[in-house]
Amino acid sequence: MTERSLQEPTLLLLTALADAPRHGYALIQEIAAISGGRVTMRTGTLYGALDRLLKQGLIRVESEEIVDGRARRTYALADAGRELLASEAERLRAVAAEAQRRLKVRTVAKGAFA
Repeated sequence: MTERSLQEPTLLLLTALADAPRHGYALIQEIAAISGGRVTMRTGTLYGALDRLLKQGLIRVESEEIVDGRARRTYALADAGRELLASEAERLRAVAAEAQRRLKVRTVAKGAFA
């Protein structure tokens, strides 16, 4: 994979699959929950992203079944997706920690000279 950071929809999608396999509608709900309702993934965007992540080997089809006459695929995080998500989570943690450290330095410095 690349050294680039993940786009938010991809990050949310991989995160939604990190703890359990899910089908499309459940992924849409989980992404909304993870983002606190800030991100609403549309079905066209979701299935386009799922196809791309399947081709990249980051997710896999866990199962397929027919529900109410329609095919339902359940997706799971592949090992490569789990590794990428862990790497991205660590990158984000490090950036957030540095941001917090710098905010504290600025606050302390401002208070010391005020």
